[in-house]
Amino acid sequence: MTMALRAISLRARQALVQFLENEAAGGYVLMAAAALALVVANSPLAPGYFKALEIHLGFALGPVHLDESVLHWINDGLMALFFLLVGLEIKREVLDGQLSRPADVLLPGAAALGGVALPALIYLTFNLRHPDSVAGWAIPSATDIAFALGVLALMGPRVPTSLKIFLTAIAIMDDLAAIVIIALFYTEQLHLLALAGAGAVLTLLVVLNRLRVLSLWPYLLLGLVLWFLVLESGIHATLAGVALALTIPLRADDRCPLHRLEHALHKPVAFGVTPIFGFANAGLSFAGVGLAALLDPVPLGVALGLFLGKQLGVFGVAFGLIRLGWARPPAGASLAQLYGVAVLCGVGFTMSLFIGGLAFGEPKLIDETKIGVLAGSLASALLGLVILRLAKPACAHKDA
Repeated sequence: MTMALRAISLRARQALVQFLENEAAGGYVLMAAAALALVVANSPLAPGYFKALEIHLGFALGPVHLDESVLHWINDGLMALFFLLVGLEIKREVLDGQLSRPADVLLPGAAALGGVALPALIYLTFNLRHPDSVAGWAIPSATDIAFALGVLALMGPRVPTSLKIFLTAIAIMDDLAAIVIIALFYTEQLHLLALAGAGAVLTLLVVLNRLRVLSLWPYLLLGLVLWFLVLESGIHATLAGVALALTIPLRADDRCPLHRLEHALHKPVAFGVTPIFGFANAGLSFAGVGLAALLDPVPLGVALGLFLGKQLGVFGVAFGLIRLGWARPPAGASLAQLYGVAVLCGVGFTMSLFIGGLAFGEPKLIDETKIGVLAGSLASALLGLVILRLAKPACAHKDA
């Protein structure tokens, strides 16, 4: 039993190290993809770029008929792999990782909750009287882990590993909150027959887990059926990825399906899925867009929600818990460094743009969402880097 626990602990540490390395490097690729999208959207290539995203692709296979635009295939199909990886990471961290012990969950968990609630309140402050935009309240609530870790990696060893783990834990909990929000608030109409079919497939997946089936192919094939049924049910199809992840078995040996699938998905998602999503969704034409556009309710609410709401929500709750003696600060980190990481939590991109696409159908509001996300994220990244550059580690304060 002791050997098994040690094996689990070792695998959890290895998975975390790989996660941090892949996400930091993937963050740079995502930044490049977003920058390229902005360049293309404001160049002579813009008409072709936007037209390509509207091209419809589909197929018919018996009762299965799908016909979606390229943008929808990316957001509904390709992003299911992103959510599958997120689900695997959440399950691993909760069962045998950094979130498996209550004492380790309290600080990032409470801070993440503050970082979800306050940005939403700030957004609603500017949009509550605008019925057409109030649905975007959840847009500034999620931290983009790839972007944030990519920015944090620029600081090198100046930032203790404990803060990187803290940021990772917050981002994972943000993703979990976003998943719940999408399921509860961004499902328009349910089709009960498809939903019942999805429930039956999910039951089969649970049975496979209980029977200790270790081959990944049965899970992946049923997962594909689950994705289609969830798409047809009216619930956003990407949530099928999360549901599938929760049924993948976790074991303490080399045959662990969860570790194998997570390892297989890390690089394709970090260097393929999210950059493609970023390139397809970050394209914003600045033609006719001035600084005054930032003062419209949607971009102002999103930008301030990310820039102010995130840092105040995350740091305010964390600082309060530490001062009350209910939680310990990350090892080797000063309060100034903790604040710098809290500011970096305002770097939102993938999930923010994703929720914006669910909340709004009007192109104008989607473009305003992009303005707010880019402005709030850029401001958070720059201020976070400055604070972390100037902040002294905890040991330096003790020596002073």
